[in-house]
Amino acid sequence: MKYIVALLGLLVVLGLSYIVSNNKKNIRFKPIAIMIVLQVVLAFVLLNTFAGATLIKGFSGVFEQLLSYAQEGINFVFGGILNEGQFSFFLSVLLPIVFISALIGILQYLKILPFIVKGIGYVLSKVNGMGKLESYNAVASAILGQSEVFISVKKQIGLLPKHRLYTLCASAMSTVSMSIVGSYMQILDPKYVVTALVLNLFGGFIIASILNPYTVEEGEDVLQVQEEGEKQTFFEMLSEYIMDGFKVAIIVAAMLIGFIALIGMINGLFLGTIGISFQQILGFIFAPFAFIMGVPWKDAVDAGSIMATKMVSNEFVAMLEISKYPNLSAKAVGVVSVFLVSFANFSSIGIIAGAVKGLHEKQGNVVARFGMKLLYGATLVSVLSATIAGIFI
Repeated sequence: MKYIVALLGLLVVLGLSYIVSNNKKNIRFKPIAIMIVLQVVLAFVLLNTFAGATLIKGFSGVFEQLLSYAQEGINFVFGGILNEGQFSFFLSVLLPIVFISALIGILQYLKILPFIVKGIGYVLSKVNGMGKLESYNAVASAILGQSEVFISVKKQIGLLPKHRLYTLCASAMSTVSMSIVGSYMQILDPKYVVTALVLNLFGGFIIASILNPYTVEEGEDVLQVQEEGEKQTFFEMLSEYIMDGFKVAIIVAAMLIGFIALIGMINGLFLGTIGISFQQILGFIFAPFAFIMGVPWKDAVDAGSIMATKMVSNEFVAMLEISKYPNLSAKAVGVVSVFLVSFANFSSIGIIAGAVKGLHEKQGNVVARFGMKLLYGATLVSVLSATIAGIFI
């Protein structure tokens, strides 16, 4: 039965992508089929093999160790604020982003990250049938973040046609930055976080290849990366990345306070007037999508509510919502966890459009105009990744 549901989910995702495609005649099905097969193979390896479990354990172990180092700095500054045994989301989950951001800055400055990103991007370009720039951007987005990644390709932002700019922005919204991955792993099972990271990378290309198909000519397939740190000293760079990490932590904290409070108020208003919460209504709307992702029907409404919360607020708010549904089955929790690991929400439209506009005003306006299509595509990427993962959960 689960294979039939997964096939249905795959067909729905591909069908919804095809319906709004801007150039149906130019869709190349061979690379899409190859990438779907790769997703299935990778999901099986990560979720159902000893090698995958070992890889995930190693990956999460690295982040666990890094977070323990981050805690040393946090305890020095904020030690004594909490009573023993108490937990603070801001101190334990968000502030470690500062340390991870600093590490990313060091690896970027030493040219280690650009080398890795270009290498993986080159290999991906041979699989996905797209250009080197698109492949580089997808990998870089998963490391640098959805706004910072555009700085690394700012030399080419103003030269890109609308269709290529869409693919770059879609990749940025479909992935998550490495600086936040450790925070996700403190809320969700690391194996679902890692699986989502890998599947989303290919899922972004699959959906973009249907929604926005095009061919990059050989003369256009040039990658010009802006190397960060070339005009800065090491400590100038380090200070900048530390402050960037702190800004991210503060922004996420502010978003959580605002969105959780607003959702609580709206739920209260709906309960007081019609006897059902706003999130429950959204749950009924998203329940069919939860079901085709592999969530058991008895959990579909609750899972749909969490999925909708992510879209209207952000992934952190939705991740925290999972704990409010203790009766969710293990499969439902796993499938929804994979769905939540991306930046596909309304606020990301403004973040990405603002980042591009800061580098090139005209192109920023172009991004703002196709913002809803970006969210549509990125959400389908999350549904696709969760559907594939659901086969093996």
